[in-house]
Amino acid sequence: MAGLAKRAGFLTGAAMVAAASLLPACAHAQAQNGLSNLFGGIFSGANPAPSQAPPGPGGAQPWSGEDGASGHPLMTAAAIREAAGNFSNCVAAMWPDAARRGITQENFQRFTAGLGPDLRIMDLMDSQPEFTKSIWDYLDILVNDNRLAKGREILAKYKAQFDATERATGVDRYIIASIWGIESNYSTQMGDRSVLQSTATLACIGRRQAYFKDEFLSALEILNRGDLRPEQLRGSWAGAFGPTQFMPTAFKRFAVDGDGDGRRDVVDNPTDLIASTANNLKKDGWQSGQTWGYEVVVPQGFNYMLADRAKAMTIAQWEKLGLKRATGQPFPHPAEKAYLLAPAGAQGPGFLMLQNYRVIMKYNPAEAYGFRRSPARRAALRTALAAPGAGAGAHRAAGTAAAAGPARLLQGNPGRPVRRPDKGSPAQLPGLDRGPRRRICLIGRAGPAARAVKSRRK
Repeated sequence: MAGLAKRAGFLTGAAMVAAASLLPACAHAQAQNGLSNLFGGIFSGANPAPSQAPPGPGGAQPWSGEDGASGHPLMTAAAIREAAGNFSNCVAAMWPDAARRGITQENFQRFTAGLGPDLRIMDLMDSQPEFTKSIWDYLDILVNDNRLAKGREILAKYKAQFDATERATGVDRYIIASIWGIESNYSTQMGDRSVLQSTATLACIGRRQAYFKDEFLSALEILNRGDLRPEQLRGSWAGAFGPTQFMPTAFKRFAVDGDGDGRRDVVDNPTDLIASTANNLKKDGWQSGQTWGYEVVVPQGFNYMLADRAKAMTIAQWEKLGLKRATGQPFPHPAEKAYLLAPAGAQGPGFLMLQNYRVIMKYNPAEAYGFRRSPARRAALRTALAAPGAGAGAHRAAGTAAAAGPARLLQGNPGRPVRRPDKGSPAQLPGLDRGPRRRICLIGRAGPAARAVKSRRK
């Protein structure tokens, strides 16, 4: 499971910085499947639920009625049924905690009236994902022209808000726009479950009750304060909501009133949304004006046991071990600390990852909470799909990948072709080493392939 999470973490982070650099480019739009279909294709259940009954009222899929795949005693079918039978009492018992948070009794009763458990969440909580696509195919799907085009529209439409936020926080606008595209496909796929119902269900049933009790009470605080209305609090089964998918507790820590209207509306107010997402990144340690990392050439005979996010060293120390930038340029800040990422092993490219990449990987623990048993698992599934980006650094493009089949992460400066582990054919691999003003121009696709034909510095 730890290996899966590490790989998921690289893929989501890589897709994000990749799209972040492509956004300022001149790609043509092309329609792709949405997030729900995307993740259905990337992951499949290792222990899929048995055949289920037809969808219930409103098309909702019912609970399978089976034990959870985790084997946790609170995830057995009997334990789930017992907890569901006590659901109303469980919710009512949280009133004293709600009162201590300043929630009025009137609002507590109003927002919890008629609340029932959504047991389908138990199946979703205990699903065991596995990758069914190669890293290259995964990234082909995640970074597509349609999302890049929409990202550029968002950047132009809300230029004033991005300008103000960048000045106030130092967070790169392309990363913010990337998260927006990754988490909700620019507000078109934010989830349709009631956050109150989802978090109440998870607070009273299953194996993460303490964690989700805090999320449920935080959701009540949001409504009690009047930042959002109940109909706005709709999102994923785990309770993430809005275009950049805040969990209720994250909303409490990071949401800001960007336009001074007295409300922190991260769902329908772009000013608050942009400012709050930037504030999240800033408080997580974003370093203004810095890139996320560098592609490096790893010398023959290198000890790949050092390729571990827990084994960070200064750039100067990595240089002493023989690592060099793929571009041949010197590292600008030798004292910076970085860890080595080698996603394809010794046969693939290497990357020295800096602080801003770690910040990106922290974003949205809603998707990653199930992997939190080790530090590496926090990297799973959070900022994954398209993204804009210049100042954050990202993909370099050079030559054409048409001959190599579907485009991989395409390199700008000539990089060493590496054998694709899934196809056995040479392909240009992620050349993510670039300066803040690299521009990439995509001029079309052949199937899922994107042919990068021009890369230049301005």
